[in-house]
Amino acid sequence: METEERYTPSPQPEKKGKGGLMKVVAAASFTGVLAGGTMMFYMAPSLLETNATTVETTASDSSSEITVQPTSTTASSQTDLVSAIDSIDEAVVGVVNLQAQEQFNPFGGQPMETADEAGEETEAGTGSGVVFKKGEDVSYIVTNNHVVEGADTVEVALASGERVDADVVGTDALTDLAVLKISSDHVTEVADFGDSSALKLGEQVAAIGNPLGLDLSSSVTEGIVSGIDRSVPVTTSAGEWELNVIQTDAAINPGNSGGALINSAGQVIGINSLKIAEDGVEGLGFAIPAEDAIPVIEELMANGEVERPYLGVGLEDVSALSSQVVQNQLNLPEKVTEGTVISQVETGSAAAEAGFETGDVIVKVDDTEVTSTADFRKYLYNEAEIGDKVTMTIYRDGQQQNVSMTLSTQSE
Repeated sequence: METEERYTPSPQPEKKGKGGLMKVVAAASFTGVLAGGTMMFYMAPSLLETNATTVETTASDSSSEITVQPTSTTASSQTDLVSAIDSIDEAVVGVVNLQAQEQFNPFGGQPMETADEAGEETEAGTGSGVVFKKGEDVSYIVTNNHVVEGADTVEVALASGERVDADVVGTDALTDLAVLKISSDHVTEVADFGDSSALKLGEQVAAIGNPLGLDLSSSVTEGIVSGIDRSVPVTTSAGEWELNVIQTDAAINPGNSGGALINSAGQVIGINSLKIAEDGVEGLGFAIPAEDAIPVIEELMANGEVERPYLGVGLEDVSALSSQVVQNQLNLPEKVTEGTVISQVETGSAAAEAGFETGDVIVKVDDTEVTSTADFRKYLYNEAEIGDKVTMTIYRDGQQQNVSMTLSTQSE
């Protein structure tokens, strides 16, 4: 008797866009490069200084509410931008990722000791950050997740050159944001957030940060808003995602990640994160809009993480699979060329209890078409809420059917 042939995850070929593979990378001064989708993005740590103004301490250090300043009449003169930059330079800081390193054992086998045991850590990378809140005891800094990811210790380099220890309040890999805290004794200026939804094409902006490390700290590059509501695919430690970003031609380089993109009123309207790194390409940098960053920052301050629905499945794009897998293992009809396929179902997970199986291909969630894994996650994380009941249209062994489930968190 023949055994039933089921879908088995297989290595995926590298996807290329028109004209070859475009590199969109995180512009961070790190030893490695992050790749994402058809374009590879450098996540750009510490890019610009936010419009920092001296502020009084607040009554509560722990409040996560952030105030967005009304957008001022757009200033157009170079003098206005210089004044804006001057008003916030001390609110833009360096962020240093320190990691323990294993000691080489010349006799082979296990390392003789770790750097932790030796009391030493080395810099794995540097980025930028923006001080956005000052409390009586502690102050808060926003940076990129990829700047602090994997760190054993995080330090903040102040405008004065002093380096102080920082605690990680929370991180979110999908949106590439992280919040740190340091003692308020070290904070003299705080940046204000502006209304990124009011940005217009051609508007003057500046990026402030630490390109190529702390030796060039507080570097400023100037440009314009080149595009709004852009969507770029990235690969994160939490899976595939599409970031909504502001495009700018202000130079963004490794080390700029986590810095601020400011308008001519000195308000932070974006957190610099990505650039396209490809021979012959210039002036294509990207920042996370303030309107998208603020809710994540507030949740990180309140909970230390962003709670999202957890299904307990592994996912792969149908479009990335070979025709042999699609036809012979998934048995998909010829008309089905897009969607996301379940490559693994965690035992006891919400997906397992709902009846999902390895090899199921999701093509629709509620009334929204699913063309990719990023589409699927985007709907669940942005449109649906924990506790919602959703209905997914799937293909199983070539037959279409519906599976419903109630969304929950991993801990539930």
